[in-house]
Amino acid sequence: MALILGGLSGCDQSSTPTAPSSVDNLTPATPSSSEQTPLRETPLATSIPPADNRPRIIAFGDSLTAGLGVIPEQSYPTQLQKQLDAMGFHYQVLNAGVSGDTSAGGLRRVSWVLAGKPRVVILELGGNDGLRGLGLPETRSHLDAIIRQLKDARVQVILAGMKLPPNYGEEYTARFEAMYRDLAQLHGLPLIPFLLEGVGGEKSLNQADGIHPTGEGYRIVVENVLRSLLPVLKDTSTNSSAKKKKT
Repeated sequence: MALILGGLSGCDQSSTPTAPSSVDNLTPATPSSSEQTPLRETPLATSIPPADNRPRIIAFGDSLTAGLGVIPEQSYPTQLQKQLDAMGFHYQVLNAGVSGDTSAGGLRRVSWVLAGKPRVVILELGGNDGLRGLGLPETRSHLDAIIRQLKDARVQVILAGMKLPPNYGEEYTARFEAMYRDLAQLHGLPLIPFLLEGVGGEKSLNQADGIHPTGEGYRIVVENVLRSLLPVLKDTSTNSSAKKKKT
C-alpha cells in the first residue's frame, strides 16, 4: 500500500530543524495525564529522571516519531513504553523526534542521541528527503553514516523503512524503498519494512492532513515496531542472563 506523504515535509515550513542543545531535551515517553498538551515541533525540555537506571531505547526520527498533532501519550514512543511495561520489559523509551527533520539533520544530531547512552535506537528518517526529491545517493550516504556512528558506539540499530507515493515515479519510489532494505542487509540490522504498514492511506487512522497518524494509528505503528524490536530485546535478555550465570 503506497502512503500519501505530501504533508510530512510540510511540517518544517521550509526551515532546517535545529538539534536540541543537550540530552536533557530528550523526552521520556512516560507523560502523566496532567501533561496532555499538544506536542511541540522539537522535543520537550524535560530532564531525564536521574533515578531511572533502565537501559534506554531512543526513537530517533522526524514528525512521525515526534508525534506531531497528537498529545504526548498518543505518540508511538509513549505507546511503545506502555506496551513494553505491560510485557515486563524494563526499558526506558525516549522520544528524539524532530518534525521536518531530514537525514542530513539526523546526522547532525547523532552525537546528541548518543549522549543519551541508548542501548537500542529505532531509526526513522529519510521520508522528508524523498518528498523533497533529494538524490538517493545523498540520503543513503547520510543514513549509512548515522548507522555507522551508532554501531561504532555499540548501539543496536533498528531501521524503519518508508515508502513514497506513486506520483514520484516508479523508478524513484522503488529505489527509495529498496534503499532501506539494502542498508539493513549491509549492516545486518533488523528492519521494519514499512513503519506505517496498515496505517498509511487509511483515512480513519490519520489526522486531517492525511499524513500523520491519529492515536489509534500510532497504536498500529507500535505493533509494526514491536515485530522487529521484541526479538532484539529477547535476545539481549537471554545474553544478559547467560553472562550473569557465568559470573
